Amino acid sequence: MSHPWLSVIVPTYNGAPYLGATLASIERQAGDGVEVIAVDDGSADATPAILAEYARRLPLRVFLRPRVGNWVASTNYGLSVARGDYACFLHQDDVWLPDRLRVLRRLVDDEPGVALFLHPARYIDHGGQQVGLWRCPLQAGKLRPDVVVERLLVQNFIAVPAPLFARAAALRAGGLDEGLWYTADWDFWLRLAAAGPAVYYPRPLAAFRIHALSQTARGVSRADEMRRQIEQVLDKHLGPWEARCPGRAEVGRVARISAAVNHALACSAHGRRPDWLALARRFFALGPAGWWRFLRDSRIVERVPARLRAG
Repeated sequence: MSHPWLSVIVPTYNGAPYLGATLASIERQAGDGVEVIAVDDGSADATPAILAEYARRLPLRVFLRPRVGNWVASTNYGLSVARGDYACFLHQDDVWLPDRLRVLRRLVDDEPGVALFLHPARYIDHGGQQVGLWRCPLQAGKLRPDVVVERLLVQNFIAVPAPLFARAAALRAGGLDEGLWYTADWDFWLRLAAAGPAVYYPRPLAAFRIHALSQTARGVSRADEMRRQIEQVLDKHLGPWEARCPGRAEVGRVARISAAVNHALACSAHGRRPDWLALARRFFALGPAGWWRFLRDSRIVERVPARLRAG
């Protein structure tokens, strides 16, 4: 293959139930200039066989590695061996929607200096049925770093299969933090968003699958560790943002409330009883402007019903 414009990085581990659909969604639209990199973390199911089959149908490079147990490390390895000018992630249970590559290639051509391109995603259930829409609280078009970071601090509203980014910018940012199994993508998007303008396209071009064996579903069973990682990301990014944008302390207050709400929801999903009354007091203390910011940026009215519908 000549030098690819895009590298698609697919970390895998025991992904046989959905991996075929994931790779087929690439096959339906990938053309010249696209490489696919699958990094397998020691799968014990049919994942290697599925990868071998699609390697005959796609420009797919497969890296079978000993079990590490860290999807972030697999993703970083994929970034390190990628050759494309741009890159994106596609997890083994998510899929691309029609026209994704055509639209994103046009955006890249129109905005060659931009390192981060975003779009919404659909929520789908284990059978592939749509159960909701995962939007970004952004205006369509080219956006300043402070606009994206301000809203992204409140909640990670970016689905993993949605962004396309300049690979060189990702490498300059240091890749993903391998100590964060739950919030590594959020931390990564915040670093990329802070480095330069982003472009938001308002139509969903990928789908994020909700099912019981997903990384997110397994993660919320460890609610306290999930909360610790959320707070770690906020501690890292809030200070520099507030230094660049003084007088906006309400963003940090809303971000901390959002973290507390996410923790409470995770606890409730696994039989623990959070102190909803104390959380309600903190929420009401935000006032109308804080309530509006929370509802706009947390996407809670999209996230929770979609997960309930998916079962």
